[in-house]
Amino acid sequence: MHRAIAHFKATDWPSEQAADGVTLAFDDRHRRRIRLHTDKGEEILLDLPQAIAMAHGDGLRVSDGRWLAVRAAPEALLEIRCATPLALSRLAWHLGNRHLPADITGDRLRIRPDHVIEAMVRAMGAQVDAITAPFQPEGGAYEIADGGSSHEHHHDHQHEH
Repeated sequence: MHRAIAHFKATDWPSEQAADGVTLAFDDRHRRRIRLHTDKGEEILLDLPQAIAMAHGDGLRVSDGRWLAVRAAPEALLEIRCATPLALSRLAWHLGNRHLPADITGDRLRIRPDHVIEAMVRAMGAQVDAITAPFQPEGGAYEIADGGSSHEHHHDHQHEH
């Protein structure tokens, strides 16, 4: 079995050279070691030095020199829209305060289905639609601050709320 041994961000690999791809849901794109099946049906062992949060468009280098494209699989999501940018900003703050992964796509937010959160955002005046789409939530400030490498945000401290 071939191994995917290196991960590259979307802008750092020759995507036109992709021999195959792996289409994965969000949770399955944050891994270090797992058996994967490519889009063409080949079994590949993801074998990275550390867990990586892979995004749609990223590339994986296979031990035999080939490239695999990482693709985000469509998932059940809630798409949230607000009447004004200020209302959307306030709603995003409330979602962030609950540490919910959120995909920010222009004038809307996408989150995983949760009936309690859905009721809250509707009560705040938001329009909510159930959709199926790829999910790529924001990586967070910790990921950006350390150049995209792994960072654990442990909760053994108190946040100022």
